[in-house]
Amino acid sequence: MSSSGATESALPEPRDILYINVSRIGDTLLVTPAVRAVAARWPQARIHLLAHPKREEVLRHLPFVHRTGAISKQRARFMGRLRNPFAGKPYDLAFVCNFDAPLIEYALRVARRVVAFRQPDEALNRRLYRTVEHPALQTTHAVDIQLLLPAAVGAAPAGKALSYRVTAEEAQWAANFLADHRACDHRPLIGLQVASFPTKAYRDWPPAHFSELCRRILAAWPAAHFLIFGGELEKARTEALAAELGDAVTLCAGRLTLRQTAALMNRVDLYVGVDTGPTHLMGALQRPMVALYHGYSPSRVLAPLDHPCLYAIDHPLVDRCTPEADMADISVDRVWQAVQQALSEHATKTRAQ
Repeated sequence: MSSSGATESALPEPRDILYINVSRIGDTLLVTPAVRAVAARWPQARIHLLAHPKREEVLRHLPFVHRTGAISKQRARFMGRLRNPFAGKPYDLAFVCNFDAPLIEYALRVARRVVAFRQPDEALNRRLYRTVEHPALQTTHAVDIQLLLPAAVGAAPAGKALSYRVTAEEAQWAANFLADHRACDHRPLIGLQVASFPTKAYRDWPPAHFSELCRRILAAWPAAHFLIFGGELEKARTEALAAELGDAVTLCAGRLTLRQTAALMNRVDLYVGVDTGPTHLMGALQRPMVALYHGYSPSRVLAPLDHPCLYAIDHPLVDRCTPEADMADISVDRVWQAVQQALSEHATKTRAQ
């Protein structure tokens, strides 16, 4: 539901559009279908997409975005204040995905019309061109929530798949990396994301379950090779798994940039991971993936949409549990079945060359 003091027909054709989304990796990628909807509605417009300074890189090179940049709520307090007051506002239209007043205020300083979710401050809401009611927690898919903002000004969805683009240079880097680590000729090549971030640790599948899954894969495919993704925070867990797998693994966790990680993900035959930022990144690449979802954050609200080869596995108590429910309740047998199905149905015909 949206509201405003103007009719849709009163909206002039925008030439410069600002889109602001300051969030984690996953939520940064989940907004890309909404930005694509805006680009499809106004194909001649230039879209400037601002994101968290540490996430902006995942949005680079999208064909429907003119340029990207960094912003934070702290930085936003000072941005746009030194404009020439006689030059006019540089943006015709702005969308803000967040509930931080400094981001809204910045958008209002630089854009003639601002669309945002309804803010806690009604005085601020009255200054917006459109306000959109944010759905209650876990009732609507995250992509559909973001699409509500473009819909408020008549921009229909242009597909719901997440967007990411690996450049030719990055693809070549990934090929060289695999060759250097003697992994390029191994089949299948399998990416692993074994942990979420600490505040969402209830989403983690037990290390022993990952170990058993990998042993089964190696028993069925002795030439299999694993790429272990992740960051510094799960270092102990990733190093322990790498030590178990020996020559069958290349440990990438904590050693690559986000874009390097994505370039390698784009080379795997299959990805197996828990619900976290890199799994959303994998979801944007449209490659075979087995993703594990906790019942408190089910696949129906977070799994990639319009995905050709997704095997989503939900906790047995999906929609009926608290964060205390144990991800160990997702059995190795269940994930192993999905892995076999994914590899038999998709791997050989979708592997990047």
